[in-house]
Formats: sequence, structure tokens, C-alpha cells
Amino acid sequence: MAWTGRCPECGEWNTLVESVAPQARSPKAGREKIAAPAGRPVALREVVATETARHRTGIAEFDRVLGGGIVPGSMVLLGGSPGIGKSTLTGMALANLGAGGAGALYVSGEESPAQVRLRAERLGPEALEVRVLAESSLETVLATIESERPAVCVIDSIQTMHRSDLSGAPGSVGQVREAANSLAETAKRLDVAVILVGHVTKEGSLAGPRVLEHLVDCVLQFEGERERTYRTLRAVKNRFGATSEVGVFEMRSGGLTEVSDPSARFVEDANGALGSVILASMEGTRPVLVEVQALVSPSELEIPRRVVNGIDRNRLSMILAVLARHAGVGLGTADVFVNAVGGVRIDEPGADLAVALAVASAQRGQALSGRDGKPLACFGELGLTGDLRYVAHADRRVTEAVKFGLDPVIGPRSGERIEGLNGSGTVREALRTAFSGSTAKPGAEAA
Repeated sequence: MAWTGRCPECGEWNTLVESVAPQARSPKAGREKIAAPAGRPVALREVVATETARHRTGIAEFDRVLGGGIVPGSMVLLGGSPGIGKSTLTGMALANLGAGGAGALYVSGEESPAQVRLRAERLGPEALEVRVLAESSLETVLATIESERPAVCVIDSIQTMHRSDLSGAPGSVGQVREAANSLAETAKRLDVAVILVGHVTKEGSLAGPRVLEHLVDCVLQFEGERERTYRTLRAVKNRFGATSEVGVFEMRSGGLTEVSDPSARFVEDANGALGSVILASMEGTRPVLVEVQALVSPSELEIPRRVVNGIDRNRLSMILAVLARHAGVGLGTADVFVNAVGGVRIDEPGADLAVALAVASAQRGQALSGRDGKPLACFGELGLTGDLRYVAHADRRVTEAVKFGLDPVIGPRSGERIEGLNGSGTVREALRTAFSGSTAKPGAEAA
């Protein structure tokens, strides 16, 4: 079939996807009923569930996000921005697996073996023992996996793989879909764990067809800013573990280093300055303390600016509306800037109160502090009616804050008594509690 950009049926552009044509059958065979043996359904209680030993990568943060290690025969999709450290992370994992006796294979469709070696040299001598194949032909890659039978195989990246019987360019929808399907079939049949490294679009989502995320067993997103050293590994989908689990790393000259206590790293520079509070957040099953900063200044624009880094911009607009309607904090003529320090991204609703208190502190020109002058810690979700709503794992959030001496913690009222929690029912009450023990900074003015 000749290339065409417009569908002759619906008239839409860029909707045609190349696929492998099925084998032709005679017209008579097409009218006949296909005879196939009927399947035998079984009750789930009759199914024998065997415990499968996972492959430990030797990277505790990586293993925890995966749910305890890599499951044999599974497919993991690892996405992230260029230069964020995807190849470094997979290279470290393969080096540890190889040192532990598990077969490891690194397939690079973007770099030559010499380029891969240059990156592996800074990861240690174990990384130089990993077998590498520089190939983008899917048929060759599948034949190599059949021959080598590695325990774990990394495909870097899935967008570079192509089938010879498809004329589409590597990275096209048809090529990515067919490559992923073929690799999934091979992985399940040979019990080989496959890690697919994927590109992302300029919006930050995984590139390629959405079926790619449905096909794999685990979807991981490697996030962070290249200008900063911290990286977060987030599980978006995991058939063998908890979702929304997060691992924290720090990029150094020798590769990625695990951050076992991210709260200490994120709040070490927090000093209770104007417009700064500490958010007691939950990242998966782990409580993490993050500094949230806000800046409010008079706007010279007809429509004031709302600039955010690390939180959702629409969430900020809702919080500002709640503050104006239910707390008397009007910001209609002011520019508002909010930043989650450390380059982390906060997606949970429990960050609402921290953003509200930071903005109110910047608007009033009054710094917020807790006991002994330490930064104020808080958490909670804001309702549109101005009420402060309960969020999950309040006790674990408070315990993490108390560990660093950030008590009492301002949050929603709980049905059970939590030592160190100062509960509030509304955002107005939370503001009153927060500002009651704080003092205005010299020379600070409200916007």
C-alpha cells in the first residue's frame, strides 16, 4: 500500500497505522466457520500459585519501587527525559545482577559498544562485565535473546527497534507496537525479564502508543531536573507491587546514589523564612518532608501570573480561590509563585494546606515557625467549602515530622488521638493557629 497521510474513509489526518498484514485466505475459507478447540475454564481455587523468586538489582530504592525486585518474565517500561539518568540506572542494575551470577544483556539501539563502555567505566568494574549488543533490528534482538537466554535484558530504547517487514520509520506507532508485542511474547515464553527504556514527549508523557503502557507489567517514571542532583523514580503501574511508590536518588560523578532518608536532604536548608513551610507528604508508603516556598508580589499585569514548580497549576488556582472566599486572603492583583524545593513533584491532595499557608505567609509578610523557631510542618486537603479534610496516613506524617523536631504539626482533625498533631476543621482555623505563634519579619510588607 502506498503511503498516505489522510484516511480516505473519515478524512482525518495522521490516523493510519501500519500493521503486519495477516495471511490471505481464499474467499471460500473466509465464509467457512473456523474450527478451534474449546478452552476449559477452571476455578481460581484450583489454580496453583507458585512463589517466584525475584531478581534483586542490589539498588534498594529501585527494588522497593518494583515491589521487591524484578519478576522473571515480566516487562518493565522505564521512561524519563533525555539525560535524566535512565541508562545509568539500568547499567548499575545490570552490573549488580551480573556480579550476583544472573545473566544480563544490554541492547543499545542508540549507541555503539564503545559509547556504552565509556559510560560504564565510571560505574565500576562490574559494569564492564555486562554483555552489550548494539542493534536496532528486532529480528536480530529476538534471536539473540533466544540464544543467550539472559535473566534480565534491557532494551535502550524501544523507539529504536524496527521490524524489516514494516516500512514505517523506527519510533512510529506501528513499529513500537509490533516490537513491544514481540518482546512480550519472547519474555513470557523464555522467562526473561525485559526492561524497556522509553522516550517521553515534550509534555513529559511516555511517547508511543498508549497500548505500550497497557502491555507491560510495570511503568516507571524517572523524574527530576537535570540542573539539580536529585532524581525520583515513581511507579505509575505495577502488577507485582504497590503503585505510587517512589525512590529517591542523587546523581554524582560515580553514578546514581541512593537517598535512604530524603526528608533530611529536602529540609536541611529550610529555616522558617518568609513564605516557607514544610509539607509532611506521603510518597507511596514512605513519608517525606518537602519544603514548599511561595512568593507574592504586586502585579503590573492585567491578569496576574500564577507560576508553579512541582505542583499542579490548576490546584494552585483552586487553593487561591478558597483562600479568597473562606480565609479573607485576596490575591486578585498579585503575582503568585510556588515552588516545591529540591526539584520534586507533589501530586497528592495533602499538599493543599502547605501551599495555602506558604502563600498566606508571603502575602501577610509574616514568617511561620513551630516550636523553638523551627519551620512549621503541615498537611491536609482543602475542600471548596473551606473545610480541612482528612488525608491518609496522618500518623506516619506526624511521626516523620516529629523525628526532625517539627512539632506540633498543623493538619486536619483526626478521629484518633495523634501525639504531635494540632488539628483544625477549616482553613481559616488552620491559618489562625499557624499565625498565632509566629512573628513578622522586620521590614516585611503584605502584598
